[in-house]
Amino acid sequence: MAAINKHKFVGLFSVVRGNNIILLTIAQYLSAIFVFDVGESLYETLVNWHLHFVVLATICVVSAGYIINDFYDAKMDVVNKPIKTQMGNWISQKTKLQVYFAFNFIAFFLGVLISWKAALFFSSYIFLIWLYSHKLQKNPDIRIFFVSILDMFPFFVVFVFYENLSMLILTHGLYLYLVLLLKELIKDFERDKGAIVMNRKTLVLKYGENKVKNSMYLFLIMLGFPTYYLLQLPEVGWMRYYFYAGFVWIPVFCYLLSKATKNKDYFTLHNFIRIVLVVGVFSLSLIDTSVLLIKLLKGVKI
Repeated sequence: MAAINKHKFVGLFSVVRGNNIILLTIAQYLSAIFVFDVGESLYETLVNWHLHFVVLATICVVSAGYIINDFYDAKMDVVNKPIKTQMGNWISQKTKLQVYFAFNFIAFFLGVLISWKAALFFSSYIFLIWLYSHKLQKNPDIRIFFVSILDMFPFFVVFVFYENLSMLILTHGLYLYLVLLLKELIKDFERDKGAIVMNRKTLVLKYGENKVKNSMYLFLIMLGFPTYYLLQLPEVGWMRYYFYAGFVWIPVFCYLLSKATKNKDYFTLHNFIRIVLVVGVFSLSLIDTSVLLIKLLKGVKI
């Protein structure tokens, strides 16, 4: 029985992409502490149960989104991600649907407890994920841009909660959006085999590798604009070194992209972008190193 339960847990962890969920959770708390709620003490931020509800509701919606995507992409993933698919099959489709509806209900209920705005936000988020999975992902031109917007939602749900908007946040959001676009374009190269089997179009199959690569070069150039602006802001703090690193990783990425021809090459590029995103998440704590000190001095008991 214990072995069966372990298999089910691992299968569910795989379906909801647990590693991404953990990273998302860290990103939201770091955003709350170092970006949106800098005026409060660390203790006041962490005992704000509304914040924990926001994070938990976001986790539920995103996890449910991964489940419904697993549903619609099951046949294609057999080709593209055979190991992940095998692990996901440790859980029945019926159980996946039950967890999907349970997660969405929990997210909406938590949203109601927070505020009507939060309830509306999470309801809209749930609907947009379903719309993407059911309809929009079949259109390669819309899919890339729409899924990148959906990936941005967890970052901005914290903004909805704190109602704190600034040029720092907007510009950082643009930077993140461009990096997410690059990640989705790389995934288009990786999913070619499965897309052919399922007779589903991707941007690579529709426009060819060279045109898609050229669009990626354009997005990489565009990253320079938010990077330049963010480096002019004193409140970026030590996180500026993360953006300075872009002058190194972007040329390296361009070189690797120009040489990429096989699936393993795009897998390497995918992991490259993942590292950029992960480092970016933890770099949020460097935006202003005085923030944590001020929060601690405001009454945190260690």
